[in-house]
Amino acid sequence: MNIVFMGTPAFAVPSLDMLVAEGYNITAVVTQPDRPQGRKKVLTPTPVKEAALRHGIPVLQPQRLRSPEAIAELSKYEPDMIVTAAYGQILPKAVLDMPLLGCLNVHGSLLPKYRGGAPIQRCIINGEKVTGITLMYMAEGLDTGDMIARVEVPIQDDDTAGTMFEKLSIVGASLLKEQLPSLTGGKVQAVPQNDEEATYAPNLSREDEKMDWTRTSREIYNQIRGLVPFSGGFTLWNDEVFKVWAAAAPGNGSTASGEAISGTVLDLSENGIVVKTGDGSLTLLSVQPSGKKAMDAAQFSRGTSMTLGTVLT
Repeated sequence: MNIVFMGTPAFAVPSLDMLVAEGYNITAVVTQPDRPQGRKKVLTPTPVKEAALRHGIPVLQPQRLRSPEAIAELSKYEPDMIVTAAYGQILPKAVLDMPLLGCLNVHGSLLPKYRGGAPIQRCIINGEKVTGITLMYMAEGLDTGDMIARVEVPIQDDDTAGTMFEKLSIVGASLLKEQLPSLTGGKVQAVPQNDEEATYAPNLSREDEKMDWTRTSREIYNQIRGLVPFSGGFTLWNDEVFKVWAAAAPGNGSTASGEAISGTVLDLSENGIVVKTGDGSLTLLSVQPSGKKAMDAAQFSRGTSMTLGTVLT
């Protein structure tokens, strides 16, 4: 049986590694094109490409999977099954219809909730206490295919998008390993999704990263966790971007005076930067002033020009 694997970020690597370790015949890997990374804009391969090359598997990187050239190239690898995990492009009907055993997707949410490109981040931002992995058949809609199996994974109060990506990537690989023998034997009865229960998790935008200090401490805390380690949240200090990478869970910081306006710095010490929120205060533990590297509160407090009463906007 020939399998083509499609994926891009580190989330997908455990699933690819598992397929290789279990002896499945991976004829090709499809991943996103190399992108410039960092301040020097160095062209960097995706984590899945690096894993594929490590295993000696041919790699395809089409700009547009739906182009006739990309479809023709993919067909040369004669896939009996296509397995995807966070690939990053919608599969066209010509690709969905290509493998006899269908196209499977390892999706990072409990479908039909959080369909879309940022399910893990938005689960945390929205304050969910549980998420999980859904193994599903792919269809033409956005994560609308029939569900094969689901596994729930709790979200701890100190989890970030980064820690949940790691946890869910392992769970996803394990669920795929468990279900593949039945899938290849045609013994699985997939269950249609209830579209009335569907919610959506579109990719994050710059607007999603902007912190609104009039919101509750818990909402802001969840926002920061959902953006780490990929972008962090940001506010403005002296009209310049001031990033926030970590905060103390609400209840661990100071109680804010009701007289201060939201965004006011109430305390500044090695223990943290206490900022007034809509319902109290939030203690920032790791920040990044414009043009500088991220630093903890102790480093920041020793050399900053920020003073008590400063208002972050």
